[in-house]
Amino acid sequence: MPKRKKSDFLKAPVEHIDIRRHNTVRLVEDMEKMAFSARELARAAGIYDAMLRDRKCSIFLCLAGSIFSAGLKKVVVEMVRNNMVDAIVSTGALMVDQDFFEALGFKHYIGTPYGVDDNELRNLHIDRIYDTFIDEDELRVVDSTMREIADSLEPRPWSSREFIREMGRWLAKNAKNRDSVVLAAYQKGVPIFVPAFSDCSAGFGMALHQHASPGRHMSLDSAKDFYELTKLKIEAGETGLFMIGGGAPKNFAQDTVVCADMLGFDTPMHKYAVQITVADARDGALSGSTLKEANSWGKVDTACEQMVFSEATLAVPLIAGYGYHKGGWKTRKARNYAAFLEEAGQCAESCACGCGCK
Repeated sequence: MPKRKKSDFLKAPVEHIDIRRHNTVRLVEDMEKMAFSARELARAAGIYDAMLRDRKCSIFLCLAGSIFSAGLKKVVVEMVRNNMVDAIVSTGALMVDQDFFEALGFKHYIGTPYGVDDNELRNLHIDRIYDTFIDEDELRVVDSTMREIADSLEPRPWSSREFIREMGRWLAKNAKNRDSVVLAAYQKGVPIFVPAFSDCSAGFGMALHQHASPGRHMSLDSAKDFYELTKLKIEAGETGLFMIGGGAPKNFAQDTVVCADMLGFDTPMHKYAVQITVADARDGALSGSTLKEANSWGKVDTACEQMVFSEATLAVPLIAGYGYHKGGWKTRKARNYAAFLEEAGQCAESCACGCGCK
């Protein structure tokens, strides 16, 4: 068999589904009259629509799993552009290795988990995410760009939200593909938090940055991240969670209720909550833990919550598409919580007594 080249594998790009093109309202409403997962999905779609129509409700979108490489990036882009989400909590891989990666003009490619030699892929610098291929050499460009951004910043502790804002600022000038969640969020004032930010290309870039400048460098402050998101929850009051996957983003967003209480604020539990996951609840892990379980911790109200045990590429276009075509977002005002957090941060820095200027 002749030796294969990288181009033999990286042929057909993954195409992102566009919820604007597919009106899922009738399908989802018909599913409500079915049973099992169909009925649960329809109820989740109704809860998300209720979030969009509740003018007091701010929506936190939590993202985990390799969903952007799988074709769901444009769904989230449209949610941001159309005021269907007010803040995002995500994994670093999604925002950096997948979204920012594509904003640089690179692509994910249709691959296969079957009959492929992973040793051959490694030798060709091709990374595999189940049935998707990525060019490792292009990912290294993301690493170096992260270092470039880190090198440009003031040597102080930064929250992930602040660093991702700078990523958005960089993309505003340099993006080759402007269908980017990071860019859209920067333009719409939607803050993005990544609680485990070093676990992605940003971590490689910051490690390179700190290695080159051991005595004077920027760093990440995870406590600042949590405090900022908690301040956002306190400001928002009534909130809803739309969670795709589980992991750290799920817990990070839910814990803001408990943290606000510990800070002395009477902040309500998340009023609405929807989670799409394939994780099992029986092992006690967070990703599969039910939203009713979260109520025992004082995090999520049980009146309007729904678990959907489904793989995200199937469920998300139906639920987000339902919310989009029902149109509850059309009269919904943008919160611009990015500006709120910037103002709160400036106030805290200028407060001589250190009280935070509530």
